[in-house]
Amino acid sequence: MAEEKKHYMTEEGLKKLEEELEYLKTSRRQEVVERIKIARGFGDLSENSEYDAAKDEQAFVEGRINQVETMIRNAEIIEDDGSNDEVSLGKSVKFQELPNGDEEVYTIVGSAESDPLEGKISNDSPMAQSLLGRKIGDEVSVSTPGGEIKVKIKEINS
Repeated sequence: MAEEKKHYMTEEGLKKLEEELEYLKTSRRQEVVERIKIARGFGDLSENSEYDAAKDEQAFVEGRINQVETMIRNAEIIEDDGSNDEVSLGKSVKFQELPNGDEEVYTIVGSAESDPLEGKISNDSPMAQSLLGRKIGDEVSVSTPGGEIKVKIKEINS
């Protein structure tokens, strides 16, 4: 059997997944079951769009439960090594676009808790891949959807 992928995350990210799993298993699953019961009452199931939609939603919820359980089972908690010398998983990195662009700050997290709008990028993203292992002062070419940009690392924080 193939080894399952590790899901890197912070303690906070693991806690959020555990809360989501609890919600899905207790509340959400019951809501969908109720929708299916109500839709069955509408008669012929072969032409019952409410029933079809509820069954599709049930499949989605069960799929998400399986996905979250797998992520929790294969969770690898990001440990802070206490060093801010090098960009690594769990670190925030401040960089400036060169030659004289804006400064930006991103925290590199596992894919399970990435949220670019919150400044959290996945360690699998091209940007994170370009930054990982680099040090303060390094100039790095970063692949973005708009093309390659050059950045200079200004700060690394836990």
